[in-house]
Formats: sequence, C-alpha cells, structure tokens
Amino acid sequence: MRAIAVAGWIVIVGLLLAWQGLALAYSPQWPTMSDIFRTFMRPWLGRVVLFGLWLWLGWHLFIRGWRFFLRG
Repeated sequence: MRAIAVAGWIVIVGLLLAWQGLALAYSPQWPTMSDIFRTFMRPWLGRVVLFGLWLWLGWHLFIRGWRFFLRG
C-alpha cells in the first residue's frame, strides 16, 4: 500500500513539474503555477481554502503515524 502512495505522489509531482515546464515554454498561452496560485489567492476565500489544504497536507504527511520520541 505504501508503494502505491509513493508512486501516486511521484506522478502528482511529475505532472506539476511537466505543467510548469510547458507553461514556461509556452508562456503567453499557459499560466505558470505561480500565476495559478496568485489568481487563486487574490480573494479572501481562496487564501482560507489554500491554507486549509496546506494544513491537511501537513497533517497527513508529517503528523499522522508520528510517534512522540520521549514516550517509552
């Protein structure tokens, strides 16, 4: 199951990098990732949604399954 999750993240990051590369190559037609985030974060609700997604991602990547190192 962990291998499937890692492969999924590799595919997602690869797609984002491919989008950024294509957007930089075809700059006037395709928006870059910074353009997309800038447009999304302009309204207040977009910033709140993006912050919530950031918290959710951080929780699932770093906190879930974490064990406190001082417990016996």
